[in-house]
Amino acid sequence: MEITEIKVFPVNEDKLKAYITIVLDDCFVVRDLKIISGTTGLFVAMPSKKRKDGTFKDVAHPLNQSTRVVMEKKILEAYLDEIRRLGGPVTQSATEAESRDA
Repeated sequence: MEITEIKVFPVNEDKLKAYITIVLDDCFVVRDLKIISGTTGLFVAMPSKKRKDGTFKDVAHPLNQSTRVVMEKKILEAYLDEIRRLGGPVTQSATEAESRDA
């Protein structure tokens, strides 16, 4: 499986930094991934749905850690590239995430 397209939709919120859409193998789309600024830097949150009890459940997610790491690295790189392209500031947490994933 390969991520063949990543679309970044930056937002101007405190913790939420962007919405992401990815295309897998040019034939399957996953929308509403999120770039979140957490306590240890940026991370990718998978699309989720709010349940009746108020908790959230991922509706799509990697089944193993190695796939998650590869996806997160590519998605964060695309996000940082888009922020740089737009001339926005790349925050300390963004550069920490980039170096952590390198």
